[in-house]
Amino acid sequence: MIVELRHQALSLLGEPDPQRKQDGARALLRDWQAGAVPLDPQATPQTDAPLPGRPAQPRLVEHLAVRSRSPHTPEGRAALLHAIAHIEFNAINLALDAVQRFAGLPPAFYADWLQVAAEEALHFELLCEHLGTLGHRYGDFDAHDGLWAMCERTAHGFRARMALVPRTLEARGLDATPPLQRKLAASGDHRAVEILGVILRDEVGHVAIGNRWYRWACEREGVDPETDFPALCAQYQAPRPRKPLNLGARALAGFTAEELAALESTAL
Repeated sequence: MIVELRHQALSLLGEPDPQRKQDGARALLRDWQAGAVPLDPQATPQTDAPLPGRPAQPRLVEHLAVRSRSPHTPEGRAALLHAIAHIEFNAINLALDAVQRFAGLPPAFYADWLQVAAEEALHFELLCEHLGTLGHRYGDFDAHDGLWAMCERTAHGFRARMALVPRTLEARGLDATPPLQRKLAASGDHRAVEILGVILRDEVGHVAIGNRWYRWACEREGVDPETDFPALCAQYQAPRPRKPLNLGARALAGFTAEELAALESTAL
């Protein structure tokens, strides 16, 4: 039996096994691109499985309880890469949730977020492979749940989701990646630098998707993005960006000069 797209996305979102989740996300994109998956934008997928599905490890703790490690030791480097892998695993879930959760949208919306889910799955795979060369695997270190917490807060607001997950939380990765690359290069881990380069390239596109659909939602609802965005940040207590901002990457991802100036004025 051929299962409708958004039902498949929900099933993958509830999948606890990381390997099956990443493989399934990439396979779903391939099937969609081949025209083998029907879409019903008005479908109401439901599940009794806990969401998101995740393995028993890593243990989830408060953000401040996750220890900071130096990338200049193998153990510290593994902990740092594990933290990034956890972000990418959560990002698979975020993309799948966007597909299954929001009804009545154009097919291009679902295609965009399937693409994001598949690319996040690739990032997770690359990081897990590299963790293996350091004698570790996903689940070996504690992690926090900040990304998914914002996903839950914006579960009933499409415009807020687009504003505060891809173009706020994920956009922070555009800023954080170049300094991380420099630290990893100084430690001699050139493979990690390469992997972060792949992630940075793709994340520009993911943030651009968030920008595009946020502006689409603003236009549909007759809202001014320049006043709406800071209001949403305040309402949902979104974290402020941290300097230095990667202005070039953010511009490529669709932030306007006015938006970049506003972000710089509020950055920590």
